[in-house]
Amino acid sequence: MGTKEKLIERLRRKPKDFTFDEAVTVLGFLGYSLHNKGTTSGSRVLFAAPGRTPIMLHKPHPQKVLKSYAVEHLLEKLILNGDISK
Repeated sequence: MGTKEKLIERLRRKPKDFTFDEAVTVLGFLGYSLHNKGTTSGSRVLFAAPGRTPIMLHKPHPQKVLKSYAVEHLLEKLILNGDISK
């Protein structure tokens, strides 16, 4: 099992310590690219991939760990977009 599969499996388990950097890595593996929402987006970032619904996440600070609702949201969006299976 490679890094991509391990990170996706970790995301599926909905860990309390899933980091923003791990989310960026998973989304990068799946073909998404990171975009700032706008010039005043603050900590909101958008991940876009051709032909798929964009995914918006809050970049946590000062800690790097995503909130549990953000992990749930990310997992739901990846399933809905057909990027990962349920």
